[in-house]
Amino acid sequence: MELLPEFSDAFASLYDKDHPSYEQIPTFFDPPPKPEDKLRQLLRREAHSLFLQDQTEELLNTDDLNELWITLEKHVTETSKSNRQLIKFEDYSRATSEVNAKCRKLLTVALFFELMVTSNFHGMLEIVSIYNHIMRRVSLIHERIALSFYDDFGHGYLSENDLESYITDTIPKLAQIRDCLQPSFERFYVCTVVKKIFFFLDHLHMRRVRIKDIASSGLLLKLLKLRDKPIVKRAKKNDNCFSMPAVLEVYEKYLDLDKDHDGMLSKKELSKYGSGSLTSIFLDRAFEVCRTYNGDMDYKSFLDFYFAMENRKSLPSMHYIFRILDINQQGYLTAQTLRYFYDGIEARLKTSKTEGVKFQDLKDEIFDMVRPRDPLKITLKDLINSGQGDTVLSILIEFDKFLAYEYREENLQNV
Repeated sequence: MELLPEFSDAFASLYDKDHPSYEQIPTFFDPPPKPEDKLRQLLRREAHSLFLQDQTEELLNTDDLNELWITLEKHVTETSKSNRQLIKFEDYSRATSEVNAKCRKLLTVALFFELMVTSNFHGMLEIVSIYNHIMRRVSLIHERIALSFYDDFGHGYLSENDLESYITDTIPKLAQIRDCLQPSFERFYVCTVVKKIFFFLDHLHMRRVRIKDIASSGLLLKLLKLRDKPIVKRAKKNDNCFSMPAVLEVYEKYLDLDKDHDGMLSKKELSKYGSGSLTSIFLDRAFEVCRTYNGDMDYKSFLDFYFAMENRKSLPSMHYIFRILDINQQGYLTAQTLRYFYDGIEARLKTSKTEGVKFQDLKDEIFDMVRPRDPLKITLKDLINSGQGDTVLSILIEFDKFLAYEYREENLQNV
């Protein structure tokens, strides 16, 4: 469609490089200083640090939180039979008008109705739910600012080294870690925590994680829960993945596999992982794809492997395993790819003298389970959308998982 002459001329004038309006366009990108420009680098760091200090001062302190609680109590609408202090929206609005400006920014109308979704009291909220929400939010913002101090130039993300520095500096505040951490184990503890965070938040291998993602992921909250002394409960196991027992469990598994005690894992040593039923073909590919040193896997590479094997339903785990299975780096699996990895299963079937399924039948079953958009190719997205991704990946890489799947009906009958 052609423009009318008057519109055509006006349109062309907008793209006239000599047009005077071009002189008024503001700068929208300020490139970071070059490494050799030491002065600008120092100035940028100092400006970023001052900005973060200002942000910290804007957070609610103990006095602000005490004032908030007193004001909420003052405007309680009614107290239930179970002594729960409830507040309706009108009284909440009055309370909001009486608190200081910092509190008022957080006590929004949207917050009231957001919390109302999970309230068990018609048209009212418990004031303790409001207070606890504000406490959690302040804590989250505080830690996001704390993380930002390790982002020198304010890019909004941290590298593994940046996060290692943060974790190291945080350990003295973690009572459950500080009181039992041996100096010689500190670097392994820090490494395990950092690799877990990166495994779940950097599954695309960008080698950096956004600070906002770390702060909102729930992983940081788990770590910071270790600041409190544990409540002794005999029947309850500590399920915090960053607790000392949890980290030691991972490290001890690594040591148990390291039979020659050289601090590295060979392919033969890693073959004993779990039940020892990972196929040799899968392990060969894992050592091709993962970072190794003279053909051996170090603790950091093992951690990625471990988290992938132990969390197969998770998106990062499926990313990890799919990358190993994608032998031609095409972004999809074909029948030939499935055949390649089934050879590893078939070899174990022959060794154990177990009757197996024909590959054609297994291939058809996998494609039926996944129902890919392209009937000849299975992408990672297809696996995720199918809800069967972890099952499909497991039966291709692990003999025991394959057998459990093949004999699932018989196993159910024997239960």
